[in-house]
Amino acid sequence: MFEFFLHFLLLVLFFLVLFIIWRINARKFISSGTVASAYDAWTQDKLLERLWGEHIHLGFYPSGKKNIDFRKAKVQFVHELVKWSGLDKLPKGSRILDVGCGIGGSSRILAKFYGFNVTGITISSAQVKRARELTPHGLNCNFQVMDALDLQFEDGSFDAVWSVEAGAHMNDKTRFADEMLRTLRPGGYLALADWNSRNLEAYPPSFFEKIVLKQLLEQWVHPNFISISEFGNILRTNKNSSGRVISENWNSYTNPSWYESIIEGIRRPFSILSLGPLAIVKSIREIPTILLMNWAFRRGLMEFGVYKCRG
Repeated sequence: MFEFFLHFLLLVLFFLVLFIIWRINARKFISSGTVASAYDAWTQDKLLERLWGEHIHLGFYPSGKKNIDFRKAKVQFVHELVKWSGLDKLPKGSRILDVGCGIGGSSRILAKFYGFNVTGITISSAQVKRARELTPHGLNCNFQVMDALDLQFEDGSFDAVWSVEAGAHMNDKTRFADEMLRTLRPGGYLALADWNSRNLEAYPPSFFEKIVLKQLLEQWVHPNFISISEFGNILRTNKNSSGRVISENWNSYTNPSWYESIIEGIRRPFSILSLGPLAIVKSIREIPTILLMNWAFRRGLMEFGVYKCRG
């Protein structure tokens, strides 16, 4: 009995220490600089890249299909969004802007499989450096450090604008939409995917849901979440939009990614161990947030919104 109690106490202490580390190292949004610093750190320690591959977003799991490789599901997501948004109708050589390009995974897929000329922008200088290192010579991709709320491109510079899971880091969603649509040529394509909350005005969160949302905001440098319908309306009423915006909730296709992102660490233990003991602590530290994300998306508190419209 004493031995059981001791083991139980050690387990409780372990989770208490994990919780303390999780809270002390929270990544609250203060400004765009905190977003840049967080992604610089994630890129430099290479943990996300080792575990998630070059495409560090969620994957696409067709309904009814299981046992899909985690990294292949991420590549499949890009192809599915291209097809759904109509980007596959664009000719080779089309100019594409990838807003929030990360380390260039999506940009390279767009350039390699579709022949597009891709410009990727991110606020993280470390991501730009790594994206350039990972991009083979001759592939039509270039990467720049740039704030998505202040794009340094002329009006109508691109045939399509692509953005995946970047908008949740923007503290001004209207300005985010303004800048993307401004740089899109008339008749060009916008393809966007993002993390959204449900409509919290129509369906107010419970006390527990408020706690969950607070943690999701504070752990991964998010200033706020808005609903799919809210962001759809922002796009629809923009002066540079055709006004016809189509949006969908892809939770059923992307939700398996959350558990898979944890299981991937079990499948590839040496990916973590090769980075040293600190990487183990860092990987464990992310598990509570991933589990909260999984709960929120499965319960519908959070929604994976995809959007398409024409300039």
